[in-house]
Amino acid sequence: MQEKNNWYVLTGGPCAGKTTLIREFEADGIPVVHESARVVIDRGFAEGKTLEEIRADGAAFSAAIIALDTENLSRHAGTEKVFFDRSILDNIAYHRILGFEPSAELLAAAERAPFKKVFLLDLLDYQLDDARNETPEEAARIHDALEVAYRDYGVPIVKVPVLPVPERVEFVLANL
Repeated sequence: MQEKNNWYVLTGGPCAGKTTLIREFEADGIPVVHESARVVIDRGFAEGKTLEEIRADGAAFSAAIIALDTENLSRHAGTEKVFFDRSILDNIAYHRILGFEPSAELLAAAERAPFKKVFLLDLLDYQLDDARNETPEEAARIHDALEVAYRDYGVPIVKVPVLPVPERVEFVLANL
């Protein structure tokens, strides 16, 4: 892995509060990168597709996310401090869960991901939304797989407990 930047990742299984924290950081003027999967899904919705249609071709869906994650890494090279809502390493966890063989492109991008630290957010009470179709049990499996993936790539992990949003923000910022 490359020398680490001041790049941080907020991750966790579905319904951990990642997007809420990213929005708080963004409102405070801290550079952020929104979750690539959500961006890909939102683009599909804008084209009039359903979630099932967007995710129907798992390989194409994954490739679109990986391409956007790779683009985000390049775009933020040299940024002093940035928070990513998930990262290229989340794709490793998802590939493992789904039984997909990671592509050479994904593995190469994962090796180049110079994250200083990952904040693994404890899961909140599970709620469905327009882009979420996992069960609570699947969300827990994803959460565990994410921790393993970041450990495998040597990224220090800070576990973030369930707290009110302002306290979660303070917790993360105090643990940079």
